[in-house]
Amino acid sequence: MNKKMPVVILAFLLFLLSINSPAQASTSAVSAIVMEQQSGRVLYAKDPHEVMRIASITKIMTAIIAIESDKLQEKVKVSKRAVLTEGSSLYLKKGEKISLEDLVYGLMLRSGNDAAVAIAEHVGGSKEGFVFLMNEKAKEIGMKNTHFANPHGLDDSEKHRSTAYDMALLTRYAMKNAKYREIAGTKKHRVKDPSGEWDRIWHNKNRLLTEKYEYCTGGKTGYTKKAHRTLVTTATKGDMDLIAVTLDASDDWNDHIYMYESSFEQYDPKVILHK
Repeated sequence: MNKKMPVVILAFLLFLLSINSPAQASTSAVSAIVMEQQSGRVLYAKDPHEVMRIASITKIMTAIIAIESDKLQEKVKVSKRAVLTEGSSLYLKKGEKISLEDLVYGLMLRSGNDAAVAIAEHVGGSKEGFVFLMNEKAKEIGMKNTHFANPHGLDDSEKHRSTAYDMALLTRYAMKNAKYREIAGTKKHRVKDPSGEWDRIWHNKNRLLTEKYEYCTGGKTGYTKKAHRTLVTTATKGDMDLIAVTLDASDDWNDHIYMYESSFEQYDPKVILHK
């Protein structure tokens, strides 16, 4: 009997840990992760290295490359190819000139696929040239299971894939840039229409930021018929900054809130030793 006691105690302790650990949180996602921004520590993971379609969260990479190009104040002439891009759109007009900065706002807030192609052509010289830059940046960041085939995330290539972990790495990198943080956290952006008849007003599609979660600081939504719902968000509570990613999640808004609340409740960053 005594010989069995340590085993029983250990089993009981493991049970207690399992019911209290955010790693056991139930989410609707096929793949998910919560990462602490400052350290990169993973606080929650559900098949985080599963290689999957990612839809419009692709645009986080498009945005940060555009921002780092130092061309935000340049005017971009919108091509026919950009205008004809399918899916979510800013309804840009062929030949119109719009600042790269405004295009990045439209890309992140309204998920404009036409904006993604216009950005790619201006910054990369061509859509294909920009995709090369995307994959080079992915290597630099350490996104080992990612391959980009376009700047918008549409299902036009079987090779366009990433993982929840890689997208968390990308978001952690992007959040170090003040301009990215500003754009990703903007709820509404106003742009002059080229015809001068009215202003374009773009509202952010990230409902976690605009209405559902007071601690949300930014992120990017995504959806295609093949990828289903994808979502990247960031949140700050007290002195803790978190990143959450879900891929193929039917209840992503609630997934993110649950993962954040579990993590904020159970973890508190402490300085053990100063540099």
